[in-house]
Amino acid sequence: MKLFHRNENRQPLPDHLHGGVIAIGNFDGVHRGHQSVLSEALKIAQQRQVPALVLTFEPHPRTVFKPQTPVFRLTPAPLKAQILDILGFDAVVEYPFSYEFSQRSAEDFVRSILKDWLHASEIVTGFDFHFGHSREGGPAFLMEAGKRHGFGVTLIDAYRDENAEVVSSSRIRSELSNGDVVGASGLLGYRYTVESTVVGGEKLGRQLGYPTANMALPPEVELKTGIYAVRFRLPDGTLHDAVASYGRRPTVTQNGLPLLETYLFDFSGDLYDKSCAVSLFGYLRPELKFDGLEPLVAQMRRDEEEARALLGGVKPLSQLDLALCFSADAAN
Repeated sequence: MKLFHRNENRQPLPDHLHGGVIAIGNFDGVHRGHQSVLSEALKIAQQRQVPALVLTFEPHPRTVFKPQTPVFRLTPAPLKAQILDILGFDAVVEYPFSYEFSQRSAEDFVRSILKDWLHASEIVTGFDFHFGHSREGGPAFLMEAGKRHGFGVTLIDAYRDENAEVVSSSRIRSELSNGDVVGASGLLGYRYTVESTVVGGEKLGRQLGYPTANMALPPEVELKTGIYAVRFRLPDGTLHDAVASYGRRPTVTQNGLPLLETYLFDFSGDLYDKSCAVSLFGYLRPELKFDGLEPLVAQMRRDEEEARALLGGVKPLSQLDLALCFSADAAN
């Protein structure tokens, strides 16, 4: 898959990607609702034997309009591109979103980007997609513009779960902030995953017999503090079951910054400065303050046992979950 970061001085799209089917959206989370749009784009592209592309926008528009309260990203750009690659797209175009870009007319967006630059043959998007200055471009505008500029438009209705509730990124964020990672995974169609660089810590875990890989997540992340059963993916793709703590470590520090600390089972090695991924399978308990290190270590042993038991019986939720959170051996 090709990943294109485009600035306002757009370079021509390679000829072999012309005439493609283009799914448009922010797709934060690439959840089951997004996947209904994306799968339709892939199906049409396969039927017509043309490329399948995704047009998305970076940074997230809500962060541009309200920089003082940046949105909790479920899938930052690199992880989102990885997921779209797994789904089978030929290219992802990350278009720079800015206040100036938001002021351009809907007609300019259609003509200069969809027609003249991307050479779209079909646009696939959600039924509520709006674009252009003051959101003047909507479904009816897009369909009429497609007739004038020579591309088709397929609109996908809101996707609802088994309880007839709409699946949305905001709903998943709420589940994660409440610690319901199982509920969030059901809406995503895969286990919620974070990626970050392993940083150095105070090495207290090593002294206690529980060395951890520490990651600082973005400050806007609203993940509930506590202990999680997780899978840890190394840069080479190998996976380790693990238990992770997300929080401020109240037993050993005061006013500490939130940190994701992961203890990998049956692993020894140096992970510093490596970009790794952690997938959350279950919420075990809240973060607690203990009266000293001895009761803390005793609880950590219980957490490890519970995490091992939970992870020993998990199954993939989907092919995407299999690719992200399970080893090749688990697929057999």
